[in-house]
Amino acid sequence: MSKSFNDITKHVSSNMVKLSKSVPETTKAFSQLSAAATADGVLDKKTKEIIALALAVGARCDACIGFHTKALVRLGATEQEVAETLGVCVAMGGGPSMMYAAEAVASFNEFSKAD
Repeated sequence: MSKSFNDITKHVSSNMVKLSKSVPETTKAFSQLSAAATADGVLDKKTKEIIALALAVGARCDACIGFHTKALVRLGATEQEVAETLGVCVAMGGGPSMMYAAEAVASFNEFSKAD
């Protein structure tokens, strides 16, 4: 079975637009929180996205993996940086994290080829 992380992120984005129409203040606040949390500070944006990817793998969230690997490709993360991040995920989360780490590799590769 093959899944497209591009399709997953497009599908979720479309549904988030619909949700935003129903709860605009909530989605606006979430967007502002996300922007503030990922802004450059002591940690740069790429480091923060690496942390977000690790959390996405731990949470077993396909859409989150897609969004964060796409951001990492845009921010210039290397395949090795992503791989080492996923290695930590596996060490901390065991077998389930191994399965989602493998999915994150597929997502990173998909978005890397899209450019």
